[in-house]
Amino acid sequence: MPKIIVLPHEELCPDGALLEAEKGESVLNVILKNDIGLEHACEKVCACTTCHVIVREGFDSLPESDELEDDLLDKAWGLEPDSRLSCQSIVQDEDLVIDIPKYTINMVSENH
Repeated sequence: MPKIIVLPHEELCPDGALLEAEKGESVLNVILKNDIGLEHACEKVCACTTCHVIVREGFDSLPESDELEDDLLDKAWGLEPDSRLSCQSIVQDEDLVIDIPKYTINMVSENH
């Protein structure tokens, strides 16, 4: 079973986390079901950038992003070459190391 290692984030996950994932689950769903409050203002439909994450390890194991995701990522705060929208990042067989950026495009949390 693949694992997702979430690096420490000052507000959302101060100690970091080691999460078990099922192949075929989105990174966002795995994070949310483990009570880490990652923003997802568009309710997981690839219409915003609030669930932006940086995949520090395992990036190449994820299915390739599509044009819509790439266009949205251009608007994300702190964009890096290994950035993805977690709602569109589907876990495969490899472990992932995820870094949640300090800020999102939203100034105020949606508190889902």
